[in-house]
Amino acid sequence: MNFNYILFFAVLISQSISSQEKRARDYGIEIGVMKTGKQNAITDVDGVKVGHTTLIDGDSIRTGVTAILPHAKNIFQLKVPAAIYIGNGFGKLAGYSQVKELGNIETPIILTNTLSVPKASDALITYTLNQPENRNVRSVNSVVGETNDGYLNDIQGRHVKEKHVLDAIKNASTSNVEEGNVGAGTGTVCFGFKGGIGTSSRVIPEALGGYTVGVLVQTNFGGVLQINGAPIAKELNSYPYKNEMEADGSCMIVVITDAPISSRNLERMAKRAMLGLAKTGGIASNGSGDYVIALSTAKENLIDSKNDSAFYQRKELKNSKTTPLFMATIEATEEAIINSLFAAKDMTGRNNHTIKALPILDILDIMKKYNLIKEE
Repeated sequence: MNFNYILFFAVLISQSISSQEKRARDYGIEIGVMKTGKQNAITDVDGVKVGHTTLIDGDSIRTGVTAILPHAKNIFQLKVPAAIYIGNGFGKLAGYSQVKELGNIETPIILTNTLSVPKASDALITYTLNQPENRNVRSVNSVVGETNDGYLNDIQGRHVKEKHVLDAIKNASTSNVEEGNVGAGTGTVCFGFKGGIGTSSRVIPEALGGYTVGVLVQTNFGGVLQINGAPIAKELNSYPYKNEMEADGSCMIVVITDAPISSRNLERMAKRAMLGLAKTGGIASNGSGDYVIALSTAKENLIDSKNDSAFYQRKELKNSKTTPLFMATIEATEEAIINSLFAAKDMTGRNNHTIKALPILDILDIMKKYNLIKEE
C-alpha cells in the first residue's frame, strides 16, 4: 500500500469523525430566533457544571452517568429553587415528591439508565453525607432521572456503580459539555437513530432582562422527526408504525436559568420544554417517561440553611416578564434534542443490536430542499 493511499484513507477517516462532531448550527441549521450563549450549552448559565462517566465494555455494556451541578458550593446547605413537570409519567424519577412539596433541590441531578436509579440515588446520599458541613444530616432527597437503554445495553447487569456517579460529579466542568454517545446517553435511541446527550442555551435580550436559559437532554424517545420544521421522518420514510419502528422511550430534560423566579414559575418554564420536544416531532407516547427538571440559580434566591430568619427574602420576576423565558426554554430544548442526534455515532451493543447515527448528508439535502440551511 503506497503512502498516498494511506494519507487519503486517513483524511477520509478524519473527515468522517469531524463531521459527526459538528452540531446543527455548524451546518447552517439555526433553530429559533433568540441568541445562544457562548458555548450554546447549559453551562452558559453561570456556575453550572456537567460531568459524564461513560461505560463501554465488551459487546454489551453501553451505559453511563451524567451529573448536573447547579452551583459549585454545598448544594444541601445552599438549596436551589426547583420544579419538576411530568410530560408523561412512564418513568422512575427519584426525588419528585419532595421537590413538588418544598420547591427546591438539595443534591446534584443525576441521569442514568432505568435500573441504575437506586444505585445513583444511594451514591448521591454518599456524596452529600461526605461533605463536612453535612455531618448531622439525616435525610437526603436525591434527584435521579433515567431513560431505558436496554436495547443496546445489558441493563439487567446493573453495571453503574457508586464510583461512576461520584466520578461524574467530580469531573463536572463549566465548559465543553460532551454530547452524543456519552454518559447517560451512551446507549440511548431517538427517533430510530442513535440518541444521546444534547445541550443548548439562549440569552434573552438585555431590554427583557438579559437572563440565560440552558437546557440539557438525555434523548431516548420516538415520534415523527422534524428539524427546524423540515419533515425529516416523512422524507426518509422512517417513523412509528412504518417499518415496525417503535415510538416508546423517554426523554429527560434539565432546564436551568439565572432568572430570579420561584418554583411556581419554574414549573411553568418546565411545561414549555415539552413544547420544544413536540417541535422535534416527539409525541410523549404511552411508554415514554418524559420529565422536565427546572432550576433557578439566581444567587439572591438560593436557600441558605445557615440563615436563621423565619422569612425568605427573595426577589422574584413578575409573571408578566416570564414570556421570554418560556420562549428561550422552547428553543433551547428543541435545539438540544437535535444536537444530541447530530453528535451521536453508530453503536453496536447487546445481542449485536446496531443503531445507526442520523444520516447527516441526507438530512442536509432535505434541509436544502426546504430552504432551511443558512448559507454563509
